[in-house]
Order: sequence, then structure tokens, then C-alpha cells
Amino acid sequence: MCNESLNDSSPEPSSTVEFEQLRGIVESEFAVEEGLIEYEVSTFYVKLGPDSKNAFLRLVKRLDTLDFVPVLRDREGKTVLQVVRKPLVKSSRKIINWVLFLATIGTTLVTGYVLSLDLPNPLEGAVMFATALLAILVSHEMGHKLAAKRHGIESTPPYFIPGPPWPLGIGTFGAVIQQKSLAPNRDALFDLGTSGPIIGFIFSAVAAAIGLHISSVRYSAEILPSLPVPILFDFLAGAIVHLPPPPSGELYTYIVLHPVAFAGWVGMLVTTLNLMPIGMFDGGHAVRGLLGQKARSALTFISILILLILGQFIMAILAFMLSMHKHPGPLDDVSKLTVGRKLATVILVLIFVLSVTSFWFLY
Repeated sequence: MCNESLNDSSPEPSSTVEFEQLRGIVESEFAVEEGLIEYEVSTFYVKLGPDSKNAFLRLVKRLDTLDFVPVLRDREGKTVLQVVRKPLVKSSRKIINWVLFLATIGTTLVTGYVLSLDLPNPLEGAVMFATALLAILVSHEMGHKLAAKRHGIESTPPYFIPGPPWPLGIGTFGAVIQQKSLAPNRDALFDLGTSGPIIGFIFSAVAAAIGLHISSVRYSAEILPSLPVPILFDFLAGAIVHLPPPPSGELYTYIVLHPVAFAGWVGMLVTTLNLMPIGMFDGGHAVRGLLGQKARSALTFISILILLILGQFIMAILAFMLSMHKHPGPLDDVSKLTVGRKLATVILVLIFVLSVTSFWFLY
């Protein structure tokens, strides 16, 4: 005990009073084997029970009212619970989020207009492209936001990042949500990483299907430049687009993508990149929750190689830079992922495979 040497008749230091208060709260949820103040941090060696995961979640809520945060880790075969002061969090200026969102609407409209110049009504095509692409991005970020709210993770509203219009870009670099607090456990971290890609993938598939239905067909006597497409995109094209026999002398048939179909293609590309197990990417959160830090580091190296093979050199450089920072992990890094979430990784792998751009859009 850290206060054994104190004289009972003398007033206790505030740090000792605080330690005893925190110890009482921790002991209400865990069996404490030893408690001490380590580098000015209240530290407790605890024994885990069958309800330890829920006990920790209850502890998080109780300590939050006192502006403290518990952190549970394995240390040399022992389970250590440290209670640290909750860091100050700056409030978000939502005006910035709105300005960026409106700017992204503008840049995606310009991209959609340029992509629609061959259509009867380019303005209509521009609105359809911007609506489809933003629906994919918004659904992706809302998936993260809902998961964060469900698990009590403080986060900012989405920051949409405008980009150069076509042909220099697609009008946006996507969107991000900034975490202001750590996930309480591996379950929450996994949910945070997987919710966005799953919902965004569904919206991407819907946009691709609608866009392919209204796309046109072109014939050519020679091979023309074409987009590499994901496996799912290739399957949808074969199932939805009617390809009549080509005219005499025209050996090659191409699908001229409607801007909405192109938005679906972009959404699948975004899904692929986000599921890479790198840094603070969605895949990085999911793998960190599923397998831990060491496995995530190994998969990061593999992911960078895949990005290079796919020709995503800028993303490969970004991934390398992000890999230099260690993932903070959840507050409770001891409790294991639920069986249901482990099984859900099969769905994530399937989504990744279906989203990878591996075939040429050529018939």
C-alpha cells in the first residue's frame, strides 16, 4: 500500500486521497492484488473474472464522471489497470465541416459535368454523379459516426476533403472523422473500423448497378483504353448490361460508364483502400482489434506492397508514413474480440476481394 508509511494523525496528501478513492472504485469491479502510484499514475494489478469486459465498461462510465480514464494492459504476464486523467478535448468548429462539405459538393459537380459532356443533359449528369458519390462517402462516414456513438467514443463530424475536378481528380479526396477518445475495448475498435466500409460498399454496389443500367454500349475495331474494374463491378456489368452482337468489322465491345456507374466504381476503390490494415485506416482499426499490434505491423508491410502493385503510389507513400506511428489501441486491450465479430472478418475479406480492381473493362 502506498499510504502505509503515513502517520494517521497527519493530513493525507491529496494524491493519496485521490488514489484511495480510485482504488475503491476499481475494487468495486475488479479483484485488486496490488495498488501503487507509479510515475504519478494510480496503478492496480488486477485479476480478471468471467465478466471482466463488462466490468471494465462500467468502470469507464464511473470514472468518466470524475474526469478519469482506465487503461487495461498485459504486462509481463500480469494484468495492469492504470487510471489516468481524461485529456482535455477541444470542441469542434462545425462551420469548418460545412464549408468543406459545400466545397466538395462544388468540386464533385464540376467533375460530374465534365464526365457528362457526351450526355444529352450534362447538368443532370453532374447532379447525378455528385449525389451518388456523396451518398457513398456520407454513408461510409455515418457508419463510423454511429459506431462511435454506440460505444461512447467521442468524435468529430465528418470532414469532407474537396479535390481537383476531372481530369486531374474526381473532385474529392474522401472524408475523415477524427477520434477524440479511444475505443473502450477491441469490440468497439473493430466496429469502428468495419462499419464504414461495409455500409459504403453497399451504397457503392447500388450506385454501380443503377449506373450500369443507364450506361451505353460502344463498339470499336481496335482496343481502346479502359478502366480496371472490381470483381463485383465486372459481375454486375455482365448481369445488367445488354450487349448485342457487334456490327461487322467491329470486334470489341465497351460499356461507356454513366457518371453514376463511375461513382460506384470510385466507391469500391475507396472501400479497397480503406480496408488496408494500415495506421488509422479502417482496416488498421479492424486488424488491431482482431489480431493485435504485431500482426497489424506485418500486414501493413504487405498492404504497402499491394498498393504498389495496384499502382496506387501516392497511397503507398501515405500508408508508409502512417505506418511509422504506433496504433494506440483500445482502453481495454486485454479482453478478446467476440466470436461473432471474428466470424464477421470473413465478410470483410469478401468485400475486399470483390472491391479490388483486378479486371479490365473489356468484352
